[in-house]
Amino acid sequence: MALSARVRQLLERVLAAGGRVLPRPDPVHKLPSIRQGTSRRGRWLATLRGWVQLASFLLFLVLLLQTEVATFQRGSNLAGDLPYPTSLYLQADPLLGVATSLATGSLYDGLIWGLAVLLLTLLLGRAFCGWLCPFGAVQHAVEWLGRGWRRATKVIAGNRYAPGQRLKYYLLAALLVISVSGSMLVGLFDPISLLTRSLSLSILPALDEAARAGIRLLQQTELGPLQTLAAAGELVRPHLLPARPTHAHDAWVFGLIFLGLVGVVLWLPRFWCRRLCPLGALLGVCSRPALLGLAKDESRCTSCNRCLVACQGACDPQGGAPWHAAECHLCFNCEAACPEAALAFTFLPSRATTRLDADLTRRALVGSLAAGAVTLPLLRSSAGFAGPGGVAADPSLIRPPGALPEGDFLARCVKCGECMKVCPTHALHPTLLQAGLEGIWTPRLVPRIGYCEPSCTLCGEVCPTGAIRHLTEAEKTGHDGQPPVRLGTAFYDLGRCLPWAMHTPCIVCEEWCPTTPKAIWLEEVTVDDRDGKPIRLQRPHVDPRRCTGCGACEFACPIKDQAAIRVTSAGEVRHPHNRFLLSG
Repeated sequence: MALSARVRQLLERVLAAGGRVLPRPDPVHKLPSIRQGTSRRGRWLATLRGWVQLASFLLFLVLLLQTEVATFQRGSNLAGDLPYPTSLYLQADPLLGVATSLATGSLYDGLIWGLAVLLLTLLLGRAFCGWLCPFGAVQHAVEWLGRGWRRATKVIAGNRYAPGQRLKYYLLAALLVISVSGSMLVGLFDPISLLTRSLSLSILPALDEAARAGIRLLQQTELGPLQTLAAAGELVRPHLLPARPTHAHDAWVFGLIFLGLVGVVLWLPRFWCRRLCPLGALLGVCSRPALLGLAKDESRCTSCNRCLVACQGACDPQGGAPWHAAECHLCFNCEAACPEAALAFTFLPSRATTRLDADLTRRALVGSLAAGAVTLPLLRSSAGFAGPGGVAADPSLIRPPGALPEGDFLARCVKCGECMKVCPTHALHPTLLQAGLEGIWTPRLVPRIGYCEPSCTLCGEVCPTGAIRHLTEAEKTGHDGQPPVRLGTAFYDLGRCLPWAMHTPCIVCEEWCPTTPKAIWLEEVTVDDRDGKPIRLQRPHVDPRRCTGCGACEFACPIKDQAAIRVTSAGEVRHPHNRFLLSG
C-alpha cells in the first residue's frame, strides 16, 4: 500500500508539471504566505494592489447603491441628473464600447472611458483585471477565504497554465461576430454587466430581505439589548442595502448563476477570469505590445513553486516554462513570494522566456467565428423577435420611456439591469422570452407591479450605452410642444370592469390617470340592476390620442388577478408601424 501511494503521488506530480518531474513541494496543509519573498518592492506592490482592488470594489458597490430613489411619492419630480456617475464602471468597460461600435457603427459618447482602459492595457498589460475589476475582486476574495483547506499540491496544480484558458478567446470571437450582426449578446457574458445585474436584481435584494427578517425577529423579543440592536439595524440598513424592497421577475436565476460562478472558485481558482471572461480575453489580446513584463532569472530559480501558489492568472511565472503574458493579471504576487529574487517586473524586459500570443488553434478559432455567425439567425427565428416592421410579437412587451426602436435597442442594451434598479416604482423587470432569445433579460414595463412616473427620466440617465435615450421631463411629458413619449395604449376588458360588467361604481383608473387632460374620461349613465332598481354609474373610456401607456390605470385597478384595464405596446412612439388604427 505504501509503495502504491508513493507511485500515485509521483504520477500526480508528473501530470501536474506537464511531464516534468518537479521537486516535491512542502507536504503541508497550510499554504505559505505569498509575501515572504526577498523583493521589498514586490511585497509593497502586491499589498498596494490588494488595497486598490478592495477600494475599487467598494466604489463600484457605492455607485450601484446610488442608483435608487430612497423616498418616492406619487407625483414627485424625479427629473434631473443623478448626483453620482452611477454607470462609471459600465462606461469604462472597453468590451462594451467595442461591441456597441461593431453593432451600431458608432461609439456612444458615454463609453469613451473604455479607451482609457485600453490605453492602460497597451502600456502595462492586464492591470485592469488584477487591480480594478470588481468581479475579479469578488473571485479573488472567495479564493482567499478558501485557501485554508486546500493542500499546496492542489493549489500549485490549479495555478499552472491550462489549455482551458483558451476558451475565453473563442467566446470573445463568437460574441464579436454576433455584435457585427447587430446584437449585444456580449452583455450576457461581460463581467461588469453580469455583476451589476446579479447584485442589483438578486443578491442585494436577498440580503435586504434577510436583514429585514432578522430585524423583525429582534424586535419581537423582550430583551432590551436585542431591541436596541434592531433599532441600530434599522438605521444602518438603508445605507448598505436597498432602501425599499425590490422584487424582480426571475431574480433567482441571476442569483444562482452568480453564486455558481463564485462558488466554483473554491475548486477552480479564478474560474471566470481564466476561462470564460470575454473582457479579460480582449485585454489579453491588447496587452501584446505592453511595455511592462516579467523578467526571469533562471539561474536563481530553485523550483520552490511559491510563485505558483501566489499566481492569480495561471500565467506560469515559475522557471523552466514560458510566461504567458496575455494571462497575467499584474498582481505582483510572484515577485512578492519569490525567496530568491528570481522574478521581477520591469519595463521592456527580454522576451526570451515570454509567450505573447494567446495559444489559440486555427481550427477552433474558425469554429468559434462560424458559431457566432449562425447563432444570431437561430435566435431570431423565435417568435418573440421583432420582424422587419420593428414590432415585437408579444404585445405585453412595453419598453422603458426613451427606448430606441427594437432593432436598435437590442444592438445597444447590455442587460446590466441598472434601469430596473433605478426605477422608483419597480415597474421595470427583465424579460424572459417576451422579446425572443435575443432579447432575454432586457427591460420591460410590467404595469401590474409598477407604473411609469411622468416626471421620471432616471432609466435614461443610468443607461450606459444609449439604448434608452436620456430624456428631459419636458420631452417625456410633451411640455416642449412636441407629442409626449408614448409607451403603448390602455384597453378595457369590459367583462371585468366593475361599472361595465357588475354595475358597481368605480373610477380609480380615472383618478390615477396622470395626463393633462386625462386620457380616461367618464360617461354618466343610468342602468337598472337585477331587481330593476336604477343605478347611476360613471363608465370609463380611454381616449387613445391622449393615453401614453404609463400603466398607472392598470397598476391601480382594484381587480386583483387580471386588471380590467391593461396596457399593450400598441401605439408606442418608437415604432410608427405599431398602430391599432389604420389611419394612424
